[in-house]
Amino acid sequence: MYKSLRLLSRVRAAAACVRHHSSLTADLMENMDKKATWDRFYTENNGRTPTFKNFEWFFGFEAVQDFIMPLLQHKCDPGALLRVLDVGCGTSALGPCIYRHSPVPVQVTCADISPVAVRLMKEHVEAKAIQPQSVSSRLEFVELDCTHLLQHVGSGSVDLVIDKGTIDALLRSKEGKGKAGLVLRQCLKVLRGSGSLLQFSDEDPDARLLWLETEAREPGTMAAEVGMQEVGELRGMYYYCYQVTPRSIKHQ
Repeated sequence: MYKSLRLLSRVRAAAACVRHHSSLTADLMENMDKKATWDRFYTENNGRTPTFKNFEWFFGFEAVQDFIMPLLQHKCDPGALLRVLDVGCGTSALGPCIYRHSPVPVQVTCADISPVAVRLMKEHVEAKAIQPQSVSSRLEFVELDCTHLLQHVGSGSVDLVIDKGTIDALLRSKEGKGKAGLVLRQCLKVLRGSGSLLQFSDEDPDARLLWLETEAREPGTMAAEVGMQEVGELRGMYYYCYQVTPRSIKHQ
């Protein structure tokens, strides 16, 4: 019951960003795993103001930069770009902020199922002309259904995957629970051996830690180490950072 109330509060807050939001609230409550839902949301949200404004699910970069930036300090190959993947980026400023503030050269890929969100972010970044700390850094936005992540991103090619609310949205959708586990496992498979998934969520650790450990496991091939830190309380809600590191199972 408590989880349902939290979801309703979150969805209403999102829907309140747009006009005529009663039907959109119902759509978000059941269909957050659908491309059409997010196309509608970003279209209506962008249409309510004359200028573009980032939409942040949960919170923005400032709230979690201390969890992200320390993981960008070290590279195995000094000559290569450190690859960061933001899954379900929407129109968040998280990816562009990582690109802007990273002290080491990074290739930040922001992926979303909604072509509307991807187009809006491309236009916004081009207009704003964000300058990174490292002239070698790169930023891109791609339309991508993350249930098919491995078809577009090479296995063992990413250093850091960030999930800020994407798997939460799938878990709380009517038909999204199976997709959530699939996205998790594919995120772990695209990581390098030294890489990690950072997942930001408002779900209590008692439930989320068990889910992550269970869903990440593939008998005989893969398991995962899962850690948790508190992000803190923001606007009356408690948030957590779950760090998931895949481990291959070696047969003796």
